[in-house]
Amino acid sequence: MDLLKGFISYTKQEQLFTTDQQILLAVSGGVDSVVMAHLFKEAGFRFTIAHCNFQLRGEESERDAAFVTALADKLGVMLHTVRFDTAVYADSNRVSIQVAARELRYGWLENIRRQSGSAFIATAHHMQDNVETVLMNLCKGTGIAGLHGILPKQGHIIRPLLFTQKEQLLAYATEYSTGFAEDSSNITVKYTRNFFRHKVIPVMQEIYPAVTANIAGSIDRFREAEELYEEALQRHKKRLVEQKGNTIMIPVLKLQKTRPLHTVAWEIFKDYGCSSAQLPQVLELLNSGSGKLVETASHRIIRDRQWLLIIPVEVQDAAVIVIEKERTFVPVTNGQLKIREAERTPATVIPTSSNIACLDKQEIHYPLVLRKWRQGDYFYPLGMRKKKKLSRFFIDQKLSLPQKEKVWVLESGKRIVWIAGMRIDDRFRITDNTTRMLVLEWEEK
Repeated sequence: MDLLKGFISYTKQEQLFTTDQQILLAVSGGVDSVVMAHLFKEAGFRFTIAHCNFQLRGEESERDAAFVTALADKLGVMLHTVRFDTAVYADSNRVSIQVAARELRYGWLENIRRQSGSAFIATAHHMQDNVETVLMNLCKGTGIAGLHGILPKQGHIIRPLLFTQKEQLLAYATEYSTGFAEDSSNITVKYTRNFFRHKVIPVMQEIYPAVTANIAGSIDRFREAEELYEEALQRHKKRLVEQKGNTIMIPVLKLQKTRPLHTVAWEIFKDYGCSSAQLPQVLELLNSGSGKLVETASHRIIRDRQWLLIIPVEVQDAAVIVIEKERTFVPVTNGQLKIREAERTPATVIPTSSNIACLDKQEIHYPLVLRKWRQGDYFYPLGMRKKKKLSRFFIDQKLSLPQKEKVWVLESGKRIVWIAGMRIDDRFRITDNTTRMLVLEWEEK
């Protein structure tokens, strides 16, 4: 296939850009990006060139920068350049040189894209790059998303050479004497990609000479299969996932009957910090009792009766908040407490809302203490003469584990006077002798 015709056909097939849009080409000076620049010129597309000097290969880096400068001049297009202290960046950010170069490169390219009014950034990834990516993903362990390899278009990044092989790019460079700057780091096998390129794929080619093209063909089918996969997955998520506030709720029985269970469960729970190693623990919750949980990097997955609840791990409030007499407002993570005094007269109407507590001011002693409830806590529920443990009270109220963890209690003289938003202690209730009230209002967020 004529490379230029294939190039133009591929950009149309994948709808990478329109002919009136300007494209920013990432050009290193290597054969792939140099040929890409020439193809853009021959096709009559609008483009500018961008080159990053990572200052990692001494004179080679300077040679590459000079070559790209001459190339831009030859093609008659604008050139954007930058020099990075890549080693310093990697050290200060505690990342590898490869990660540092990638972060610096794409961050800068995106800034130039915006400033120059370019529609997309074009990189010169070709068919072999794509095959190497898929093989590496398979070795690391991947879901179906890892099998689509490098996408032709992703956000503001396009890859217009994925249709062609390295040999075709080299042949083009030879035929048209484009010249290019060879990167000596491409030869070493200390980098994973180069190991696959120089050691793994050549062995595969001994048995299957067309292995690169064959895998590339499979990648195209994987991309289409992924579309079907995503459609089915969205139907499962719509059926299984409910959201109330910041809590995700999944019905246990429905999930148990779902097939394929592991695949659907993985696609749901991985979005909430669940690792592949934790997935079996999460699935064990389907057969456990209420209160069992798995904590991921960002969430807790809790079995609560007939539900699995997924709740973000929040920054905890102070264990104990001391409230002096002058204080009238106390904000916490999941709510706020308002405090005021009021006169009690025969005409006073006591609110019936559980979020408002009216206590006998004479029985209250400062400072008050607002804290989360603890195992062993007890109080005398309003209307009862016997004490009751809060844990038993919560069971009677049918509170879930997440609801229990949000409960605050207010103490006076080491005695619980109110379970915020729920029930006051009978010892502090309003009586016929009450003349002053302490009015508490709990607003839950």
